[in-house]
Amino acid sequence: MFIIAFVAALVAAADFLVPVTAAILSYFVFSRPRRALEKLGMPSMAIAALFTSFLIVGVGIAIAWFAAPVANLIDDMPRLVGEVQTKLGEGGGALAKVNEAAQALDDAVEDSKGKRTMEVEVVSDRSTSVTILSMAPKVMSQVVFSIFLTFFLIGSGDFFARRTVESLPKLTDKRHAVEIIKTIEDRLGRYLGGIAIINAGLGVSIGVAMYLWGVPNAIALGVMGFALNFVPFLGAVAGALVAALVAFVSLGTGWQAAGVLVTYMTLTSIEGQIVTPLAISRRMQLNTPILFLVVAFFAYIWSVVGMVVAVPILIVIKIICDEVEGMRALGHFLGDTKVKPRTPAPEAT
Repeated sequence: MFIIAFVAALVAAADFLVPVTAAILSYFVFSRPRRALEKLGMPSMAIAALFTSFLIVGVGIAIAWFAAPVANLIDDMPRLVGEVQTKLGEGGGALAKVNEAAQALDDAVEDSKGKRTMEVEVVSDRSTSVTILSMAPKVMSQVVFSIFLTFFLIGSGDFFARRTVESLPKLTDKRHAVEIIKTIEDRLGRYLGGIAIINAGLGVSIGVAMYLWGVPNAIALGVMGFALNFVPFLGAVAGALVAALVAFVSLGTGWQAAGVLVTYMTLTSIEGQIVTPLAISRRMQLNTPILFLVVAFFAYIWSVVGMVVAVPILIVIKIICDEVEGMRALGHFLGDTKVKPRTPAPEAT
């Protein structure tokens, strides 16, 4: 009952918990640079203003440069899907035969009843762009809330870490807590920062490749590749299918669409199998089935944003499990970190 209530609470409070989670993750990413600037004598609030200014400028640049091409691509999706269905149905292909069989079945049912039903076509005047614009205030409010919370978290310095350490009674527990916090900041900051840089390079590579193939909206496809690659497993497949769909409609041949699909998957495979393991420590490798289940769970409760934050949350859980004596077996189950052997107690003489 507690688990059901907990999951229901996560779903109900998604609009609040999503920006809070993003702010906490941003705080961990900026912790090490913040400490470096504090050693140079820079005040914490000034550091917080500097980092949040970077976030605001980045969001503004993304909206100004990429909002229009991405919105156009999303708005064209229904038309692209319709054209694909039309092309696949032409020439007596398999899809055309399925459609003919379905139409024949409908005619047989209508003849058996002796009457024909009235066909009603529902046309929606609400385009995808209008839907996006209607969702924009809600999304922007969450972004603004997350940036402001990040500002206050960075400006507080090590306040929460100090209070956590001070609340522990034993000196060994205090030292252990400090080690856990430093490990989370180090690994999570390295992961998020490294993944962001790698995905940016992947997005540029995808955009250039789509441009060389002659696919329209190459910039939008590159931005899409950058964003979707934060989602494990499904991101690369979804991006490749969208790129192949656009290529099939615009270029007109299945071979070119297949080439675009192979090119996209090749770039993401190089990133996932070579670049990321070399750039980011293999110590953060996670159990693949568990990672898939965690991503699916957060996708269920928090939609697309949940799939993005699922990996960092799982990394934090794994770090805590690796550092806590009674939870190391669970940490070993979540990833490939070897369980630290316990020091045997001295035998009584």
